[in-house]
Amino acid sequence: MTRDINQTIIRIAEIIINTLKLEDVTPQAFDADLDLVDEVGVDSMDLATIALVLRDEYGIRIDEDYYPKLTTVRIIAEYISNKLTSGE
Repeated sequence: MTRDINQTIIRIAEIIINTLKLEDVTPQAFDADLDLVDEVGVDSMDLATIALVLRDEYGIRIDEDYYPKLTTVRIIAEYISNKLTSGE
């Protein structure tokens, strides 16, 4: 389980880095507990874009009401893992 979460965290970090065109950061060095809104500067449009990419990547639906709760890569990874496990 830990390995799966760690792989998911790295993949989500890659998606965020590519989507937001962040420079000088690698997925492995991306802090999974960094607050995306307060510390990275992700806005609601960025979150919506990231959610769409994650939907396509993992085949899950992320409720728009849940976007504000997706504040760190670790929270996003756990959310995706729970969705995949529950088969939603």
